Amino acid sequence: MDGEELTEQETALYDRQIRVWGAGAQRRLSKAHILVCGITGTIAEFCKNIVLAGVGSLTLVDDRAVTEEALSANFLIPSDENVCAGKTLTELCRDSLKDFNPMVRVSVEKGDLSSFGAEFYSKFDVVVVSCCSFTTKKLINEKCRKLSKRVAFYTVDCRDSCGEIFVDLQHHKYSKQKREETIECELHYPSFEESISVPWKALPRKFSKLYFAMRVIERFEEAEQRKPGELSIADLPAVVKLKKEICEAQSLNESHIPNVLLERLVTDTREFPPVCPIIGGILGQEVIKAISGKGDPLKNFFFFDAMDGKGIIEDVSGKP
Repeated sequence: MDGEELTEQETALYDRQIRVWGAGAQRRLSKAHILVCGITGTIAEFCKNIVLAGVGSLTLVDDRAVTEEALSANFLIPSDENVCAGKTLTELCRDSLKDFNPMVRVSVEKGDLSSFGAEFYSKFDVVVVSCCSFTTKKLINEKCRKLSKRVAFYTVDCRDSCGEIFVDLQHHKYSKQKREETIECELHYPSFEESISVPWKALPRKFSKLYFAMRVIERFEEAEQRKPGELSIADLPAVVKLKKEICEAQSLNESHIPNVLLERLVTDTREFPPVCPIIGGILGQEVIKAISGKGDPLKNFFFFDAMDGKGIIEDVSGKP
């Protein structure tokens, strides 16, 4: 991604950013190709941020039609019904994103992301998935890891007023400033499957309750063959029952996963619109850091709950 120099037009447009992170970082951004699957309000915020930052291209995958739920959280969807008629979420978002920065190539790919082969993923530098099942997350992460080139992989989920981001940068080298000195650093990341396979009893005592709750929800959706977001309050008793079974198997006290938290995640699976720019902003920041090689990236989970307003980073890898 270090290839060509920035054009005069790019230098003029991204002048402020170049002053912050340098021409080299901006050049890497302008050559980066990003794939996004699953268009949500959070993803809409993320896409806006990276398009404004000046990535090379953005490819969107989501064949769903516009719903009332999507309209409530996704600001990229026009309110005019005539404009929306006959178009998918991705087609509408593509048209809106092009207006933010005409220099970024925004395109749509149709089809099921899990059915695409390795050759498809090799065209990208970053893959971001949302609205995907537990199995699909593992499958896509595995495909990215098998490529000869490094492809950064992210998952993001926002339910009610809670959000989660997972990051896999594989072997990541980057630099950071400490006073007047530039320090070269590197981090090794586990895959999504390796991370969630870490025994719960091996995790620190004070650990994000949202991590455990999200794993229970994932397991329940997988067992019941539900799509993300298809749960309702009627499922709560079965979810609580599964929580007890998992906690017993993992030798974890049930109090680590409060029933009130599970009730929130099950009762209202829609995104809480004010949380979307927070999670989308963090995700955009992390992807920019990964591409530019500037600054400490998070490793490897990020959690946010609007109930206490805290953002928490947890390293679920068992390694420093």
